[in-house]
Amino acid sequence: MEIREFDESDWAQAWPIVRDIVRAADTFTYDPAMTAEQAHDLWVESPPGLTIVAIDGDRVLGTAKMGPNRPGPGAHVSTASFMVAADARGRGVGTALCRFALDWATEQRFAGMQFNAVAASNHAAVELYERLGFEVVGTVPGAFAHPALGRVGLHVMYRSL
Repeated sequence: MEIREFDESDWAQAWPIVRDIVRAADTFTYDPAMTAEQAHDLWVESPPGLTIVAIDGDRVLGTAKMGPNRPGPGAHVSTASFMVAADARGRGVGTALCRFALDWATEQRFAGMQFNAVAASNHAAVELYERLGFEVVGTVPGAFAHPALGRVGLHVMYRSL
């Protein structure tokens, strides 16, 4: 598996990953009805941010985006988001994408990385982030409307760099 910067030609494979995850509505706070164009505008970061893909041969297995968490006085803290194809989960793709984002943020001299909205019910993501040194610094009760579980908490997670 190789991780590299996103190229526009990757969108044809990245979009189905993004689409399927967003339409499931069980992990991301994105509108499940978003179009490919809306998703592209949301997912593909402009500098100083970065969007990447994890590939195996010519197949996109997952994608991530990263950049400053907030503008201005909050720009010293980074953020990132990750999406992995359903049939590629459990193979270390998410871990590799997250490690890449942490290395990138360190190289860019961010003070830390913050995830603003991790569904508390997304146990795989929470466990992965905790393994990589993040901690839950707060939870907004009932802030995520999970399609099967009802309202669940949204964690804010943080790691110093």
